[in-house]
Amino acid sequence: MRAGGRRGAAVRAAADRPGAVRTVRVERAGPVTTVVLDRPESRNAVDRETAAALADAFRAFEADVDARVAVLWGAGGTFCAGADLKAIGSGRGNRLESEGDGPMGPSRMLLSKPTIAAVAGYAVAGGLELARLPRLIGLSRALDLILTGRPVDAREAERIGLANRVVAKGHARAAAEALAAEIAAFPPRCVLSDRRSAYESAGGPLEVALRREFELGRATIDAGESRDGAARFAAGAGRHGTWGPRHGPQAP
Repeated sequence: MRAGGRRGAAVRAAADRPGAVRTVRVERAGPVTTVVLDRPESRNAVDRETAAALADAFRAFEADVDARVAVLWGAGGTFCAGADLKAIGSGRGNRLESEGDGPMGPSRMLLSKPTIAAVAGYAVAGGLELARLPRLIGLSRALDLILTGRPVDAREAERIGLANRVVAKGHARAAAEALAAEIAAFPPRCVLSDRRSAYESAGGPLEVALRREFELGRATIDAGESRDGAARFAAGAGRHGTWGPRHGPQAP
């Protein structure tokens, strides 16, 4: 859907079966795509069909040239209660293969575009993937959470870097979508290049990271996007007042 509109869309993998309940829906507002996990009767636990639907939703987002930033949100007051243990107990467990989609669906994907988790309520077990946790908060803190399984409230999550921002209860989705729209308003090549540089530099030697940052930055310059921004700056945008994406100074 083009800018200014919003619509709900059924995700194929969870809705192909006759009578199937749609557990994942996608809503679009201009360049922002919101993927909604909606299994309130299971506290948004993810069964096999839902995992496939989530993966399909993010593959579609990645392929959509008009989609710039995604938000993942769990409806009904819980972000995600992990894998659906009832389904597993009845022999309908999630996909367990070393290649391809993970048991929770999109958790192995390395998307090229920014994605924001709007976490409202509990995010437990598979709802908090373990392999990437040390990269976010450091090994020591990650082991504390992994080995004890203790609860972490929003303020501690923000303090240790597990969450970037804490907003008022009931506003997680709106705040995430506002942030997504803000990011989407910046020059897209620069956003993707800077994000990729950060991801590809993590944990590697500094000299390799600097070389890769230069390569990605040079590609952005050669594409002309940086020159356009420099021309706007030379014309006065952004040098006085409050900076806003693309538009330079904003009225106080």
